[in-house]
Amino acid sequence: MKVALPARRKSRIEMIPLMDVMFLLLVVFVYSMFSMAVHRGLPVVLPASAAAEIEKHMVLSVTMQRDGSVCLDKEPVRVDDLTQALISRSEGQDNPGVLLFADKDVSYQDLFRVLDRIRRAGLPRISLQAEEAE
Repeated sequence: MKVALPARRKSRIEMIPLMDVMFLLLVVFVYSMFSMAVHRGLPVVLPASAAAEIEKHMVLSVTMQRDGSVCLDKEPVRVDDLTQALISRSEGQDNPGVLLFADKDVSYQDLFRVLDRIRRAGLPRISLQAEEAE
């Protein structure tokens, strides 16, 4: 007597759990990339702007503190030495730019003094950073 065995089902890989994992990884990487762009400067109270955008392809960050001190990539620099420091840091870079983090209480004259030093260094791509307005 021959026993009829049920037909074997073909095994298959379920795609829905794999898509869930891939979506989760994508979200983690995108979120980490956006958070990395913001933390290049020192902590200062930035002015608010409704049209503020984050520049992603800049290489140098200049931070102006409330007391008038200036830092280049988190290292203190005298305002008079800023031009030379920017020139030395931007050598070998293809079309470098500057992220400028200025405290909202910095005087307008001090801000333009630093902007002039950045332009003298031959860096016309300057992005003034601001917080998003509510």
